[in-house]
Amino acid sequence: ALAVGAGLLAAAWRWLRGATRAVTVGSMRGKTVIITGANSGLGRAAAAELLRMRARVIMGCRDRARAERAAREIRAEVGEQEEGEGELVVRELDLASLRSVRAFCHRVLQEESRLDVLINNAGIFQCPYMKTEDGFEMQFGVNHLGHFLLTNLLLGLLKNSAPSRVVVVSSKLYKYGEINFEDLNSEISYNKSFCYSRSKLANILFARELARRLEGTGVTVNSLHPGIVRTNLGRHVNIPLLAKPLFNLVSWAFFKTPLEGAQTSIYLASSPDVEGVSGKYFGDCKEEELLPKAMDDLVARKLWDISEVMVGLLK
Repeated sequence: ALAVGAGLLAAAWRWLRGATRAVTVGSMRGKTVIITGANSGLGRAAAAELLRMRARVIMGCRDRARAERAAREIRAEVGEQEEGEGELVVRELDLASLRSVRAFCHRVLQEESRLDVLINNAGIFQCPYMKTEDGFEMQFGVNHLGHFLLTNLLLGLLKNSAPSRVVVVSSKLYKYGEINFEDLNSEISYNKSFCYSRSKLANILFARELARRLEGTGVTVNSLHPGIVRTNLGRHVNIPLLAKPLFNLVSWAFFKTPLEGAQTSIYLASSPDVEGVSGKYFGDCKEEELLPKAMDDLVARKLWDISEVMVGLLK
């Protein structure tokens, strides 16, 4: 009876939420957008919606075969575009490899005349301890350092294309993170939950410091949390076998779909409402308050300086 009742409640909740798809906020005709991790989840949903809005969308993805398959599916969903009215392009990008990040940016700078929006979306969640190609703890390396280098290498093109935007996908779980400068690479201790939260706090501090540095350039920078979304981001989370049916029911009923979760990214990338808005944090397409530790400018600047050295921008 309890299971049936929960199922009915879940079905009713899903029905009531059925219409929660954002209205397209405007045209992106003539604009070029890069989305990292665009072959699944939030990134895929954002890519499809921005393509519908006539943007040229560059999908930066680690697995090229999966990305090409996702691109074909998105094109089929969106339908044929008129010539010059939106395009989907796949480019290989592995944020766990600084070499790959540099190669991706080199190709973008060679082939693209403009970049209107950069959406730093890709991420890894609570994985076992492992390191990137360059020896960084995986969550900090991918979620923060890879995007840090990517954004810095594309800043010139973003400035030349101004007004342009940088959108940084963070998480509410930043609240449980701390920037420990004595052990950024988790050589002393590793907790997968804490390290994820730390990388998401780093995302917000990076966006805040970047916004400060770009004042007056016409490039805006904002961060966001998408909410709790049903994606494959949680593939490293172990759920007991007996609890999986209940978890699946709860996630189906109460978690956001990827399209619902991507709405704030799409909003920050395209809406005229946030034109000129920079250095803010959003959720559900509205500005939200941050904890003091996410607004600490001294920590943000120190993290920036250390990150520059870690990714090789400075000796």
